[in-house]
Amino acid sequence: MHLKDYYAQLEIQPSASLAEIKTAYRRLAIQYHPDTTHNDPYSTARFIEIKEAYEILTHPVKKEMYLQQRWYQQSIGRKRTATIISPETLLKQSLELERYISKLDVFRMDKNGLHDYIAGLLTNENLEKLDVFRDISTNDEIIRILLQCLQPLPLSLTIPLLEQLNKIKGSAATGEKLKIYLAERQKKHSRESYRTWIILLVVIAICLLIFFLGN
Repeated sequence: MHLKDYYAQLEIQPSASLAEIKTAYRRLAIQYHPDTTHNDPYSTARFIEIKEAYEILTHPVKKEMYLQQRWYQQSIGRKRTATIISPETLLKQSLELERYISKLDVFRMDKNGLHDYIAGLLTNENLEKLDVFRDISTNDEIIRILLQCLQPLPLSLTIPLLEQLNKIKGSAATGEKLKIYLAERQKKHSRESYRTWIILLVVIAICLLIFFLGN
């Protein structure tokens, strides 16, 4: 995940003072406020991003943590982004993730890393911004793709992400698919658990048999 560029969101320089941050926020908040733009979804999403940037950059502790992350990502060569979260951007990121996963060895992939990446896409803040657009068809496609991306993850890592996916406003049919997906994963998990115990018991039985025959 790229780190957001909160300074770019507020159209200011990183050297901006607190007064300059507040001035920029007031100007942009008036420009993109839903009352001003008649609830245009893209302007509303922009307004949410502006508000988030302001809250981070005017909170001493949050700003310090952000600056540390900014320095770290800059040191490893990662770019910051000011992209507004919308159904289209989240769909694009989901498709890129699906293509990336398709090239990986399922048995050697970093499953915790995959979980963290998807969790980064499905933060409550991102889902709040997504809800503004009420684009049901695109939301359905996002859910479908991310369900596919969840396949390599164990059930323990999957359930929290399914809870986030359930917060996306999709169609009733997609809601049923989420329920079916969870039920099937739980059944698969149970079968694998039983299989593990059966194999363990068979191995123990064979070892005991060998022991007694040897005596």
